[in-house]
Amino acid sequence: MLLAAAVVFLERKDATSTWAWLLVLTFIPILGFVLYLLLGQNLTRYRLFQWKERAKLNIDQMVIDQIHLLQEKDFPFRKPDTLEYKDFIYMHLIQNGALFTEDNKVDIFVDGHQKFDKLLQDINNAKDHIHIQYYIYRSDGLGKQIRDALIKKAKEGVYVRVLYDALGSRTLRKRFFKELTAAGGKVEVFFPSKLSPINLRLNYRNHRKLVIIDGQIGYTGGFNVGDEYLGLDKKFGYWRDTHLRIQGTAVATLQARFIMDWNEASRYHDITFVPAHFPEPEKTGHVGMQIVTSGPDAEIEHIKNGYIKMISGAKKSILIQTPYFIPDASMLDAVRIACLSGIDVRIMIPNKPDHMFVYWATTSYVGELIKVGAKIFVYDNGFLHTKMIVVDNKIATIGSANFDVRSSRLNFEINAFIYDADIAQQLTDAFEKDLQLSAELTEEHYKQRSLWIRFKESISRLLSPIL
Repeated sequence: MLLAAAVVFLERKDATSTWAWLLVLTFIPILGFVLYLLLGQNLTRYRLFQWKERAKLNIDQMVIDQIHLLQEKDFPFRKPDTLEYKDFIYMHLIQNGALFTEDNKVDIFVDGHQKFDKLLQDINNAKDHIHIQYYIYRSDGLGKQIRDALIKKAKEGVYVRVLYDALGSRTLRKRFFKELTAAGGKVEVFFPSKLSPINLRLNYRNHRKLVIIDGQIGYTGGFNVGDEYLGLDKKFGYWRDTHLRIQGTAVATLQARFIMDWNEASRYHDITFVPAHFPEPEKTGHVGMQIVTSGPDAEIEHIKNGYIKMISGAKKSILIQTPYFIPDASMLDAVRIACLSGIDVRIMIPNKPDHMFVYWATTSYVGELIKVGAKIFVYDNGFLHTKMIVVDNKIATIGSANFDVRSSRLNFEINAFIYDADIAQQLTDAFEKDLQLSAELTEEHYKQRSLWIRFKESISRLLSPIL
């Protein structure tokens, strides 16, 4: 027990997760220590993602130039309204090297059929390369449909690369892609087990969802690949999620992220710099955005800081949709202060759990916010998986990061932070449409929960820092 406690302290975790682990070690010392070895490693000491040829993109220099222009208050914003968020843009540039681009066209998908129909169309139209990365890739109907489309393109000479997470896609077998690799496609697994069935990096998963086609089209958001995302799973029913299709300079930053993730996973098939991966974008849009990434290998919780900055800067309204609402103290305080400041805070969560402890922790936290004026809505039309925040109908973020500790500290995530009133309004309209399929969780209703539910909430909340 003393050895286990010493290891936890030496890892220098934050106080909340340290106490959560000590609680586990106290009540289940032997099993708890094994769990800690599997789930509690600190990756901040490692520099996982390196791509020496990144310098050829000139992104780093462009970031330096943008920082300088913002410091000198001489940044040439195309839309005057964006000037209001210059400090927000500056923060992402300084902490994450997130290039700000203003020439993007963005399509929003809130339905799986729409998203995957368009994705398959783009795959079928690919001419040079297709890069695909998902946390979950199922070997079911949708998974086979996408795989078969990739096989066809590989046989046509298109470079195809597929990257999936070892834990998220744990039921997927490599033989599923046998015909694709035979056709010349490449498949890699992120953080696979080196000592099967033991995986010492079990707790650190690549939760990003990315597709880049010909360097011109990029996809990111919440959908994975599987029949449930088409609403075909009886347990969950309709699957409500949000995904973005992006065209413009932001696609180059998605591409760079994919290459770094791929090269970390690859043993023999590293991607070197190829101009075809970064063609001159078709500048058909005017949406300003930054692509921000985060992970347990970094000291700074980049996406979480973005969430807090958005919430703290709100003047009128905050809309949050998330399947898991397990904020740490800083995020919870930011939302609470917004509520107490008279901001219209609306949070939407699902009506059913896909992870039981996470669900009860979520109800505990939203119950606390009801008391300070937040309006909580429970989505009743299936499962809500969207990760979205919209502030003041002006700025928004969509991506893979949930509103929880795991996304902040343990998972590798990616989010688009969007500075565009039209996109923010589209997302607000989608939220309001979802309200028609939701029920409000009032303070009176919340107080009526049983003692058994209160007990489950208390236990789940104690464990929330390590869920």
